[in-house]
Amino acid sequence: MSSLFLRTLREDPADAEVTSHRLLVRAGYIRRAAPGIYSWLPLGLKVLAKVEQIVREEMDAIGGQEVHFPALLPKEPYEATGRWVEYGPNIFRLQDRKGADYLLAPTHEELFTLLVKDLYSSYKDLPLALYQIQTKYRDEARPRAGLIRGREFIMKDAYSFDVDDAGLERSYDLQRQAYQRIFDRLGLEYVIVRAMSGAMGGSRSEEFLHPTAIGEDTFVRSPGGYAANVEAVTTPVPEPLPFDGLPPAEVLDTPDSPTIDTLVDAANRLHPREDRAWTAADTLKNVVLALVHPDGTREVIAVGLPGDREVDLKRLQAAVEPAEVEAATEEDLKGRPELVKGYIGPAVLGPNGAPRETDDDGRPVEGTGAIRYLLDPRVVPGTAWITGADEHGKHVFNLVAGRDFTADGTIEAAEVRAGDPAPDGSGPLELARGIEIGHIFALGRKYAEALDLKVLDQNGKAVVVTMGSYGIGITRALAALAEANNDENGLVWPMQVAPAHVHVLATGKGQEIFATAERLARELEAVGVEVLYDDRQKVSAGVKFADSELLGVPLSLVVGRGLADGVVEIRQRATGEREEVAPDLAVARLRELVDEALAG
Repeated sequence: MSSLFLRTLREDPADAEVTSHRLLVRAGYIRRAAPGIYSWLPLGLKVLAKVEQIVREEMDAIGGQEVHFPALLPKEPYEATGRWVEYGPNIFRLQDRKGADYLLAPTHEELFTLLVKDLYSSYKDLPLALYQIQTKYRDEARPRAGLIRGREFIMKDAYSFDVDDAGLERSYDLQRQAYQRIFDRLGLEYVIVRAMSGAMGGSRSEEFLHPTAIGEDTFVRSPGGYAANVEAVTTPVPEPLPFDGLPPAEVLDTPDSPTIDTLVDAANRLHPREDRAWTAADTLKNVVLALVHPDGTREVIAVGLPGDREVDLKRLQAAVEPAEVEAATEEDLKGRPELVKGYIGPAVLGPNGAPRETDDDGRPVEGTGAIRYLLDPRVVPGTAWITGADEHGKHVFNLVAGRDFTADGTIEAAEVRAGDPAPDGSGPLELARGIEIGHIFALGRKYAEALDLKVLDQNGKAVVVTMGSYGIGITRALAALAEANNDENGLVWPMQVAPAHVHVLATGKGQEIFATAERLARELEAVGVEVLYDDRQKVSAGVKFADSELLGVPLSLVVGRGLADGVVEIRQRATGEREEVAPDLAVARLRELVDEALAG
């Protein structure tokens, strides 16, 4: 450690929001270069290499072959698949000196597809699994939490290539099982949840989430085993109700009631019902939002949902990708006097409102007519609602879906709440948070078709190859490990990823102490134990112990005052357990402890 490129910090960095970020910086594993961009220091690289090695071993075990692509890529392949535009502002675009367009790769589906197209042409070449561990770039609007959401990060991405869907299913399952082994070996708790495919496309998608309170992803699970990212949860749709006997819709005065709470209060005061009180669940709120499409055009839409629910912007975002969701601005609403804030109702929305104007070729003109109207799936035909009457201080009572209004479609945009029924009937949902550490997709033929990847089948007929895509966030997994393995004094690395197995500390002033510590360090290395040796001469024992706890090496060997009595001390970082042994027995005992930990 006297020559190690390392400076530990006693104070937390000012920009650190979460424990993993604070400790990785304080322990000298990473340093901030810019928002969302970090430099890796020697100890950090050792941990990173061990995470990568576990991933490589499990990828190789299922027949994966490692390749490595450039991070700087030409525009054309991404233009062919539509993702040059679909990614919107989330990718870094640049030009070379000749004005040619390039991007810093956020992911490499196109390049993998083109490589296989270049080299393979027969069904005999498949199935094939390729992977890489490589740096990726995404222009995160709000990088946060250190390594958990950055602009530059390391990812393992793998791709399978098969002749048919049955082959893809086998490849998908092989990758899924490999992921389980990887996270088991890393010692990371995980939950496999259903997920949205988003801009990636495909028929099947699952996320591996590490449950933690600081996670950005919300997921749900039920007692019966249902698990899904909240964006992928589907609402159990009620059966339609008959219209027979329902009273007609009626516009009533509800002064000063632009919010759901004030509306419920006004309804109960001025228009009470006989059987029970009105509640927010009886109201239909219509939320106006703007979609920003990848080409920059803005579309104003309205989402209708029960008044006791809020719009979940992440669920809405997942439903409308690749467009992005923003609050509607005054500029968006300019020229739409029919949208009366606080009193918007279905009558002026979607198919119920004014039709769009058409141009000379009969095509609808954007910005004219009623805005697109999408309903929560719970708003089924026959359900009656209180909703806006498109006039200040007035609401419509008994407005019946399917009888009095319709919509352009349905959308999953309402918040999911604890206690909601699981879509598969397996019980009430509970909500939790997690960090996405892996994501697998059955891509199908989206990229192969766009880039014309075909092989000849057994009959000599050209068939489009079907693909799978499988990603692990290497740097994010490391951050999750740091988040899960720490205490008030610092990091507590699991043996399989620690920067060293044993931290040897010489804590004294006599030369015999340093000579013995150095000898034991060399003997440990000779039997295959990885050692970090604190040989600093003029550093106090207290500082050495504090640094050792901060760095989080699983075992430490303290050579100090006890040497005069013929003993050295072994400490276990995770449990705090200590034992004294004779110096000549220390190496064998530490080798035993290392082997036990690595064996799991």
